[in-house]
Amino acid sequence: QMADPFLYNTGERSQYGCLGHEVQIEHIKAYVCRPSFFTDKAVIVIHDIFGWQFPDIRYIVDLIAGHGYITICPDFFKGTDPWKTTDHWADFADWMKDHDPMKVDKETDVVLKYLKEQCGAKKIGIVGFSWGGMAVHHLMLKNPQLTAGVSLYGIIRDSEERYNLLNPTFFIFGEKDHTISYDQIILLEEKLKQYCKVAYKIKVYPGQVHGFAQLKPEDMKPDDKPYIEEARKDMIDWIKMFI
Repeated sequence: QMADPFLYNTGERSQYGCLGHEVQIEHIKAYVCRPSFFTDKAVIVIHDIFGWQFPDIRYIVDLIAGHGYITICPDFFKGTDPWKTTDHWADFADWMKDHDPMKVDKETDVVLKYLKEQCGAKKIGIVGFSWGGMAVHHLMLKNPQLTAGVSLYGIIRDSEERYNLLNPTFFIFGEKDHTISYDQIILLEEKLKQYCKVAYKIKVYPGQVHGFAQLKPEDMKPDDKPYIEEARKDMIDWIKMFI
C-alpha cells in the first residue's frame, strides 16, 4: 500500500485567524492580504490540491504580505471542489483531469490585470506549492509578466520545453518527498543548465516530505522546524532579489 502522495497530514492542524480578506475578481474569488503601507510590488500564491481556503495557504499569503507585498491567492479551481482528505486516492487521476495545473493561464491573466489596474502593482512574482508548484513551473515558461517565481515541490514532467524559463525561478524540494525522485531533480538541474538563459536555483531540504514548507509554526515538528524556516526564508529572499 503506497501512501497517498499528496496527502501530507492535514489532520492535526491548529485553527488560523486570517489577516486578509476575500474579493471577487471577474469569475474568480481570491484571498488578499496587503501590507500596512503602499507598495507597487505583488506576489500571487498558487494553492495546492486543498484549495484557496485551506488555512496553511492563507498563512503563507499573510506571511509574504508581512514582507511588504500585496499578496493574493486566487481560487484556481474556479469554485469547484478542492481535493478533500476524505476523497479516495484511486479517484485522484480523474480529479486531476478536471484540475490541470497547466491550465491556469486565463485565471492568471485575470489576476495580473487586477493587480496592475486595481492595486497599482508594477512588479509581480509568483509562488506555488505542490499542484501550485507545477502551475508556477508552467507559468514561468509562458508568462513574461511574472518577474520571478518559486516552485515548491511541483512534480517535474520531463519534456524539452520544460526548461526554457522566461524569468528567474527557484525550485524547492524535500529530500524525503516520495512524489518526486532524486533522479528527476538531477535531470531538472542538467536540463536547466543546458536550456535556461535566466537565473535559476534548485535546493533540496534534508529529511523533508511533500508539503513541508507550508506548515504553520505550531504544526511543525521540532526536527523539521529549522528546514521549514530556512525554506521560507529562501523563498522570500528569492522574491526580494528580483521584486
